[in-house]
Amino acid sequence: MQSLAQMRIDWTERALMGLDRLAHWRGRGAAVPAHLAVGLAGEDAAYFHLRRKGYKVVARRWSPGTVPGDIDLIAWQGPLLCFIEVKARTARDESPAEIAVDEEKRVVLRRLARQYLRQLPQTPAPQVRFDVLSVYLVPGEPRVCTHFEGAFAWGERRSDRN
Repeated sequence: MQSLAQMRIDWTERALMGLDRLAHWRGRGAAVPAHLAVGLAGEDAAYFHLRRKGYKVVARRWSPGTVPGDIDLIAWQGPLLCFIEVKARTARDESPAEIAVDEEKRVVLRRLARQYLRQLPQTPAPQVRFDVLSVYLVPGEPRVCTHFEGAFAWGERRSDRN
């Protein structure tokens, strides 16, 4: 049987999706380009996916404000702090969504993670993991989330990239 906490997460997600559809139908939806709307919907789906898995999400679209870029989701999985990059797509084409997290994006995410860790009051810094979460929002199909835990590390040798 589904726990009360899981049911609460499901109800909250459905309510937010319903409010988004209502706002769009009434012409009051956010005026953002289509690709950004897909990204935001993917981040919402990833957030609820992680909550269902028991993660405690502590930040969404976190940015230090002093350097460019943002981290889509930051969450605790027990004592482990996870920095999660979300990649959303509306179609399944030849290259999977997670491929878009290239070396340049990894460098940016590592830099932002260091900034985030500097602001934490605890010492020593917690254990960290970098994840990628692919979300497929294909019209007419159920949403599919694929979570790649430990998708990359703080440092990678050249031979690890291939």
